[in-house]
Amino acid sequence: MPQLEQNPAEPHTLTPEQYIRANYDPTDRLALVVLNRQHGETIQRIMTAEAIARPKFQAWLRHKNAHGADIYISQNALNQEADGRTKADVKTIRHVYLDLDRDGDQSLAKIEANANVPKPNFVINTSPGKYQVIWKVEGMAQAQSESLMRAMVHEFGGDPAATDSTRVLRLPGFFNKKYQAGHRIEARQISAETYHAADFKISLEASQTASDSPGQASKVERGATHQRTPSEHDWAWVMRKLERGEPLDKLIQKVADYRDDKPNPEYYARLTVTRAYAYFKISRGENPQEVERAISAFAPHPSDNGEQYARGTVQRAIDQVARSRKQHQSEVASPARASQNLGLRITP
Repeated sequence: MPQLEQNPAEPHTLTPEQYIRANYDPTDRLALVVLNRQHGETIQRIMTAEAIARPKFQAWLRHKNAHGADIYISQNALNQEADGRTKADVKTIRHVYLDLDRDGDQSLAKIEANANVPKPNFVINTSPGKYQVIWKVEGMAQAQSESLMRAMVHEFGGDPAATDSTRVLRLPGFFNKKYQAGHRIEARQISAETYHAADFKISLEASQTASDSPGQASKVERGATHQRTPSEHDWAWVMRKLERGEPLDKLIQKVADYRDDKPNPEYYARLTVTRAYAYFKISRGENPQEVERAISAFAPHPSDNGEQYARGTVQRAIDQVARSRKQHQSEVASPARASQNLGLRITP
């Protein structure tokens, strides 16, 4: 894999082309995601690193970025036949990474001062005080890389949702369009080494129980619900967090950060969290008017009437709870009726 000709002690800003060539083999198949939240447009292209770095394709990306789209690239290489980016599509682990979305400067300082992890290869400034920290690796299994990333989140902080091997991160050299004026995403190369699992001395024990994001259900939970859709997993995670008293605004932010694969993550997060909140509260006997007041400030779309949305959502929850209880009563009654028909004695 090509390296940049530079002194790691003197980091400099990389262009998109330099970043791609420094990180991937030319034949690596990668997912390139173009996401325009304002227009609800998501484009995913799967192509080789060499093709992505070509001037004509880079010009198209600059055009899309100038018109409001954010540009993301997968961190690991995909199989030859892959037409998506599921875990089964990942062929080779190229990187482990951290998304320092809160207290970024403090977390970055902790990483730099810790002897249990090697120097990062790249530090990407995605917005003021927020960073993506990336290590190039080889010979690392998929599950091993995800366990390591969860352990590093536990040790240094960062977004626990950004620890899956299918993750796409921002491509340096473009602008972060979450900001009105746009923030130029800059990458600095700190090290030219390629690391192995043995270079990371951090304990993996904490990663075994990490479950602070929608995508990190425990193995026990996954065993019982492995057929759930991603949206069903998100709903179940939100319900667990509501039981622990997590505030609505924080839940919405976490879901929006995690589900940036959605055309409009904020809309999806508000819709999911407010519906789950209404169902959670109504099923526990909460006053419907109180529930309406709580969610009226979080209507999914800015043009929505908050009070009207809240009334409709609460009524939907009331209907759902009623159907659920009716179904439960039917299921409880059915075994008793069947046993009576068979002439069995049932203890009342």
